Amino acid sequence: MAWHLFRLGRWSFVHRKLVAFVWVAVFAATIAGMLTLADETSDSFEVSGTESARALTLIEQRSPDAATGGASARIVFEAPSGQRVDSAENTAAISAALKKVRTGHVRSVGDPFTVGTVSADGDVAYANVSYTVTADDLTAQDRAGLVAVKDSADDAGLHAFVGGTAAEEASSPPISELIGIVVGFFVLALTFGSLVAAGMPLLTAIIGVGIGVTAIGTLSGFVGIGSTTPALGVMLGLAVGIDYALFIMSRYQHEVRQGHPLEEAIGRAVGTAGSAVIFAGLTVVIALAGLSVCGVGFLTQLGLAAAGMVALSVVIALTLLPALVGFGGERVTTVRLKFLKKRQDDATTAGGPRRTNGRRWIEMITRHPIRALLAGVALAAVASIPVMSMQLALPGAATDPTGSDTRTAYDLISRKFGPGANGPLVVVIDTAQAAAPLSAVEQAVTQLRAISHGVAVVVSPLAQDTPKARTTLEQQLTAVKFATIIVVPTSAPNDPATKDLVATIRATLDDLPTSTGAHAMVTGQTAVDVDIVNELNRVFPLYLAIVIGLAFILLVIVFRSILVPLKAALGFLLSVGTALGATIAVFQWGWLNQFIGLDTTSPILFLLPLMLTGILFGLAMDYEVFLVSRMREAFTHGASGRDAVLEGFTQSARVVVAAAAIMIGVFAGFALIDDVTLKTIGFALAIGVLTDAFIVRLTIVPAIMLIIGDRIWWMPAWLDRILPNLDIEGEQLLRRLDADRPHDDVASTDVLTPQSLG
Repeated sequence: MAWHLFRLGRWSFVHRKLVAFVWVAVFAATIAGMLTLADETSDSFEVSGTESARALTLIEQRSPDAATGGASARIVFEAPSGQRVDSAENTAAISAALKKVRTGHVRSVGDPFTVGTVSADGDVAYANVSYTVTADDLTAQDRAGLVAVKDSADDAGLHAFVGGTAAEEASSPPISELIGIVVGFFVLALTFGSLVAAGMPLLTAIIGVGIGVTAIGTLSGFVGIGSTTPALGVMLGLAVGIDYALFIMSRYQHEVRQGHPLEEAIGRAVGTAGSAVIFAGLTVVIALAGLSVCGVGFLTQLGLAAAGMVALSVVIALTLLPALVGFGGERVTTVRLKFLKKRQDDATTAGGPRRTNGRRWIEMITRHPIRALLAGVALAAVASIPVMSMQLALPGAATDPTGSDTRTAYDLISRKFGPGANGPLVVVIDTAQAAAPLSAVEQAVTQLRAISHGVAVVVSPLAQDTPKARTTLEQQLTAVKFATIIVVPTSAPNDPATKDLVATIRATLDDLPTSTGAHAMVTGQTAVDVDIVNELNRVFPLYLAIVIGLAFILLVIVFRSILVPLKAALGFLLSVGTALGATIAVFQWGWLNQFIGLDTTSPILFLLPLMLTGILFGLAMDYEVFLVSRMREAFTHGASGRDAVLEGFTQSARVVVAAAAIMIGVFAGFALIDDVTLKTIGFALAIGVLTDAFIVRLTIVPAIMLIIGDRIWWMPAWLDRILPNLDIEGEQLLRRLDADRPHDDVASTDVLTPQSLG
């Protein structure tokens, strides 16, 4: 494989104009596709097969007019100090304001004075608005109606706030992407000592992200795309796109420093570092594409889109980067920054390349490997302690920025009507098989009201026990064969007590089929959220086993060792534990959360364990591959186990540090935006990369390898014979290229020491 990659890199260098033209043409095609085919993204989450999903399907099939799949809005009115919302004047003002929301897609508007959604003190009232279409399909006229309600209320001296899925939030500026790009450019400039060289990985990453995002936009015209999918693609595309190009560029500078012509140097870089890029990228793709085994549609979409972005970054690094290097010529390998040039001259005067911090670090670990191992494991273990109290939930208005309409509406309702009013449960009683449907519904209401803990209100479909009301309900049961009972919890939607209440209700009504023939199902957005979390918890062990198992096999093939992949997998567990622990401490416990723009605590994002495991595992294996492959390269060339660790670490430590710094900058940028989903993922990944790079890969990994020594490369002979030899270190390539060339007596120096470049 290394030989074919060598030819690809050299060909791309020579035919750089053609390569650049092809990629520009691809970018133009995806832009045209997005502009002509793109559709709106969606914020909905759904898991088919759960009880809550079956209940929603039943409602939609038997009574389409009552389907709850459309958008909803909750308009909250607050009276000025000293007034009541139910005064004659304010009642008329609210009624007049609500008339303005009745656009073409509005199914119903609840009158707060009729349905009883007025607070006991008269300060607040709210109206529920339901639509016939989803939030993605609301028109400008529909959204203008919500604005008109607010304006009308303001004119009357009232305060109005709009929450719900129909509420439109202003999109944040792309500050996160800018932070990542600035950090990346700064690190690359210090690494290579040249603005030209620093700009190339950034340019390839930006082009890759642009093609990926516009391709996702084009696909949205054919399949539903979640709003988080493009943003996650940008996050990963920038991080791995810059890093993969960094790995190849650093090896290219090393080959040029060894005296090879530029054309051959880029071929050697792609043939050696490019092999590591492919396998590093492959581990990320496996981890992300593996999300599809969960059977959750939106998670599969996220994983496949992100995996496609990573694969695209690999291909661009192997082809477009060599082409850009060809355009850059010798400027790519020349130190231009004055202060780095001065340090280079000082090092030359001193008689050779200066001793790097990486070398000092590995020598310290060599002197105290057991202490380094114990210290690294202890630090990661302590940081992982909060995982024991992790609570999972979907993001909601409770975590929206303070001052936003959705957050204000949520807080007012919680304060005036109780936390559970923001997430009522809907109990659907299916009476199709009931001998006495009305009696079945009444029994269910009685059982629900008998629940002693966690229930604030049970709203029966038989609001008034009169002959007329009973006749109306019987007619409904005859027509659609189901009834709904509203249960308002005493706890907030994301409170663990609400999750317990859902389980209690299901257990309480479990005997309903036996006694009445009717079946009860709990649904509503809160129950849907609970079911999604439970489903993801159920499939998580399977996902972890598949992803780690496949990656373990791949690493065994790459490193031809059993202990190296085992060490890599165990080290990853420390990284993910630390990342989850820190995220729980900040988001769930509230430790120092103000520094990332949070003013409240909440359970952890429900998909974080899966997403963090998938993404971080792939990135951790990136560092493992690039760090240990250089050690393996030294070992295959005859170095002892100890010397291979010293040499490989010295050669690759700075590239790992630079790559980690770039990734941390990219992910930290996303941790500063308002979107709580991306904020949580960005923060967790930043901590995870920080831990994995500096504690696990640069401390624990070399310590273990030094303790075990040569035995770290042990593999059964029978297994060694049947495994394919992929030559990831490029040993066969270099032997083939150097066969007819005398070896120069040149000392090996740090790959990323710009001071040695001239």
